[in-house]
Amino acid sequence: MNLLVTGGAGFIGSNFILYMLEKHNDIRIINLDKLTYAGNLENLECCMDDPRHFFIKGDICDLSLVEKVFSEYEIDGVIHFAAESHVDNSITNPRSFVETNVLGTFTLLEAARNFWMDGVNSYKKEYMNARFYHISTDEVYGSLGKDGYFTEDTAYAPNSPYSASKASSDMLVRSYFHTYGMNVVTTNCSNNYGPRQHEEKLIPTIIRKALALEPIPIYGNGQNVRDWLYVMDHCRAIEQVYLEGKAGETYLIGGHNERTNIEIAQTVCDVLDELIPLGKNECGTTSYKQLISFVHDRPGHDFRYAINDSKLQRELGFQIKYGFDRGITGTVHYYLQQREKLKVQ
Repeated sequence: MNLLVTGGAGFIGSNFILYMLEKHNDIRIINLDKLTYAGNLENLECCMDDPRHFFIKGDICDLSLVEKVFSEYEIDGVIHFAAESHVDNSITNPRSFVETNVLGTFTLLEAARNFWMDGVNSYKKEYMNARFYHISTDEVYGSLGKDGYFTEDTAYAPNSPYSASKASSDMLVRSYFHTYGMNVVTTNCSNNYGPRQHEEKLIPTIIRKALALEPIPIYGNGQNVRDWLYVMDHCRAIEQVYLEGKAGETYLIGGHNERTNIEIAQTVCDVLDELIPLGKNECGTTSYKQLISFVHDRPGHDFRYAINDSKLQRELGFQIKYGFDRGITGTVHYYLQQREKLKVQ
């Protein structure tokens, strides 16, 4: 299997590459990443010398490069992580989200179609099992009230430039199945957390600010609800959908863990209080929870996301493995270890 993984130096992509290299001896992973601020080769330091992992620095919007990668490495599968993904950044710079998330996905689809297929509904003999897997988000469905869940049948209603760009890319992938007969699958997942996540995201921000004894910023009143999915459970689900999912289908992947943003902050602070008690300090702070502060809400902030992933469970038998207490404790430990590494350097 010659698997092209886009965005493999990012948070979820790097965890997925390490997971797949450990699970599959017969795999070659070609990792194409532009190395923007969100990509970090340190995420992959333990596999950079693995002969099954090939890193290429490049832009998924560069058609000539992407075509060269398909040809040179005889790509017979794509798992497409690469995306601009931070909602705040999409508000200030929406163009880059359209370019990467929409045009980049289109470029990959075209390269795959031209390399794998002879025509509509006609695959080349050597690529009969080639598959294009698109990673997306539950944010394309908009916002829920206090009740209800997103399903694969929920109408799209994106509310930010980020979610709109992902919704657009989802529709492109869908169109290549219905128009050309390309073997595609799409998954829409809930909020991920875990090791290697960029510091701009909520949980790493909470940890970083707490350890610096700085105010921990929480939007609005902290009552916005997200379903949190541990990244290794996401990697397990991606593997199963890629290998067993039905062509043309969409599967939702949830963490079965709805929490308000204020609850997430309090939980992380509780773990830090246990692992690194504050004791006496010049700030007079006895618990990291005292650092939590509320800041002006961002525009178009969706109130609640929640996923019903019964289709994934029913059709593929997938089950979540990591409970939130286990996942969040491991995540905090990871960032504490990274902090110690920086001290040594």
